[in-house]
Amino acid sequence: MTDRETGLLCHELLLHLADRLPSDSLWRYRDWLAGGAAEVLAVSLPKHLLRDRIGLTDEEHRLLSDALLPLGADPAAVGAILPAEPSPDGPRAGRRHSFSATGPTDDKGDSEALVLGASLRGRPGVHEVRGSWRRETANDDSPVRVVLVITSGDPVELTGEVQRILRALGNHAPLVEVLPPDVELPDYHGRAHTASNLICTGNGELVGQS
Repeated sequence: MTDRETGLLCHELLLHLADRLPSDSLWRYRDWLAGGAAEVLAVSLPKHLLRDRIGLTDEEHRLLSDALLPLGADPAAVGAILPAEPSPDGPRAGRRHSFSATGPTDDKGDSEALVLGASLRGRPGVHEVRGSWRRETANDDSPVRVVLVITSGDPVELTGEVQRILRALGNHAPLVEVLPPDVELPDYHGRAHTASNLICTGNGELVGQS
């Protein structure tokens, strides 16, 4: 398996975990991956899943094994990760997050959209960039922006770039979800995409409406 193929598997794994990992950990794992430190991710992520008792479906566990074991993940830690508990009320029950197309209108939010538009508008391989506002369903904290990018380019590299842009603007735990144009969106990303506004388009086809 090539480094690129391993990187794409790791990226897919983190997409699956986006609704379960805390944002301050998720962005850092993606930063390590984009920065060529996938081996650090392979050691740290299974321990994190064990420590926080985050369960995986059978499909996710196979993906984790395929992605991280070749990079040096501890097989004992990988084997000890708990299975995901099915919800008795169906797959849509117990959602941790809700999404809205509208959010805070402060200068920081406007700056993020303006800079992302300036950086990614017309970019080769980028189809669209959208923003949604995520809120934890269990508390009344202020909503945080989720940036959704649809691209036919390198999702690992683009994730790292967008995260660096947002951190330079003061967003210390950016939520950046980069997906290929033909993917069937997971529930978390599908709901975020539905409740989102268009920030800009690249040179690909527009795959959604604002």
